[in-house]
Amino acid sequence: MDVPALKFLKTSQFEGLADGYRALSDMADQGKGDIENGISAKMRVAKLAGVGADAAHRQLSEVAENFHYIQVECGLVSTALRAFVSDITPAKAKFDAAVADAAAHKFTVGDDGSVTYPEGGEDKGKPVHGGTVTGAADASVRAIDHQAAHFDPNPHHAVAQDIADRISDALREATAADDKWAPQLRKLMADDDLTVSAADWADAQKDMAGVDKDAASYLSHLKPPPKHGSPQDNADWWKSLSPQDQADYLAAYPDRIGALDGLPATVRDEANRTVLAETRGNYQTQLDSIPPPPKEWADIADPSGRGVHTPEWTVWNAMYGDKYRDMNHIRGRVKGMDAIQARFDATGTNGLPEAYLLGFDPEGKGDGKVILANGNPDTADHTAIYVPGTTSKLDKINGDINRSVNLWQASNQEDPNSKISTITWFDYNAPDSIPQATGDSYAHAGAPELRNFLDGNAAAHQAATGSHAHTTLIGHSYGSTLIGDTAKYEHPDTPVGQADPLPVDDVIAVGSPGMQAKHPGDLGLDPTHMWAEGGGGLDHVVRDGGRFMGLGGGGNIPTDPAFGGNVMESDADNHSAYWNMDNGKPSVSLKNQAEVVVGRYDNVKLTHQSPYGAPR
Repeated sequence: MDVPALKFLKTSQFEGLADGYRALSDMADQGKGDIENGISAKMRVAKLAGVGADAAHRQLSEVAENFHYIQVECGLVSTALRAFVSDITPAKAKFDAAVADAAAHKFTVGDDGSVTYPEGGEDKGKPVHGGTVTGAADASVRAIDHQAAHFDPNPHHAVAQDIADRISDALREATAADDKWAPQLRKLMADDDLTVSAADWADAQKDMAGVDKDAASYLSHLKPPPKHGSPQDNADWWKSLSPQDQADYLAAYPDRIGALDGLPATVRDEANRTVLAETRGNYQTQLDSIPPPPKEWADIADPSGRGVHTPEWTVWNAMYGDKYRDMNHIRGRVKGMDAIQARFDATGTNGLPEAYLLGFDPEGKGDGKVILANGNPDTADHTAIYVPGTTSKLDKINGDINRSVNLWQASNQEDPNSKISTITWFDYNAPDSIPQATGDSYAHAGAPELRNFLDGNAAAHQAATGSHAHTTLIGHSYGSTLIGDTAKYEHPDTPVGQADPLPVDDVIAVGSPGMQAKHPGDLGLDPTHMWAEGGGGLDHVVRDGGRFMGLGGGGNIPTDPAFGGNVMESDADNHSAYWNMDNGKPSVSLKNQAEVVVGRYDNVKLTHQSPYGAPR
């Protein structure tokens, strides 16, 4: 950075560029939404099929991904430009003030930063010549220069030296800002092609880390989220930010924003989709670093019956086999991420609403984290939150997502005039086996996260509508045990003795091994709004096993009449069949859940009604 460049630099131009990139990011976001939830969704609603329709869907998906990439990268460029302005503004102000002082004294500033001053003062009756001085960065050199200037009878010398030093400082600070941000902005340049690859998304993740690091001073002015704040605190904090501050937070910290309970669903969805895309790109890049295995077995007879490896596979296995097998974990995570994307791509199918990714972490507490909504819970009339049980993990999240989809379809059939949101909530370390599920530790550890989400869901809905949605909490198998622990969880900030019931209207325990309570009232739940379903096959093994292992309070589990809740009819023939659909027709088990979700309690088919009567 030299004098002419700094002299003519206008920070307002860079702020205008930042505004332009922000507008472009917003336009790309709008374009992505128009394609995914407009054009593609309407094609699915119209049930367009065939080779042409499939090709159109693929091309539209690629265009939507391009828009998403543009949105993320332009948001980063905007934040980077504002951070550059923040870094260079003090240097620019210091330089402008020094140049103004030079002009006021009728000094001349050279392009090299030197300051020329006129003659002045007298020495032995003669005028003292003027001169030219330059600033120095070295403290000892600067001290010598100032000492010489103050010994000079020409009073302009000392003033000029001070101005030259200020100009030197300003140029050095401006150069540091330029050297920091010029390469960072160059890194944000995209490839000159129309394909957004896994490597591009992995690179975007690196870009984000770079901007976070270099923009630390700029981003530090942003009001941080409340430390250990409640979901309501988070909601209030987000609302207090300016639109620009919100945009900067989304661009720089999508992982933090996406994880904050209480924020609007649209905001969390935008943040988590960015995290998903970047994580997917990073993981896929790792997988692509190893060539896929060639054909393993040769087509020849082997008398021993063991088979003969092909030469190609033998060579591949020696070079890559161990590393390939070590990446089984990554392949499983990618499978789960693809299931989430598949749900995005299904919007419009059979009327399925837009999906909202309210939480995502490829590892989470150990099994990954996915919170995915069908429909916007912030504006829904009825919201259902489904909590899966034992062996759940990101790798197998497709089944849990489909259960939530079927629940939405069934609920929408019962009440097509209401806005409905069904949510798959998976944000705890689930037991990996039945033996692990015989204890309470996993449920106890997951309770705070579920409670925070429920409180956040209520806070976000209140902020969006000013009211409360009818909310149903559904736990399958060990997920119902987690609900029991969540109902008993006491937030550290809750005053002793103050009731703090779950912010839900109904609770459904499906295939439950017990909720750590003898009766619903022990959990602060209204027994007339407590519902349970049991199934056939080996479902009783889970339920009775939980009873005998102590997961049921006093031996009571939710499907026992002695528990005190409602027991619904069920045609589930096994432990996983509660959400079955047959050609769009929900099973009895699923239909009963849907009736509760939409609050049509009179339509629920019961095998046992709560002794406390009908829902009140």
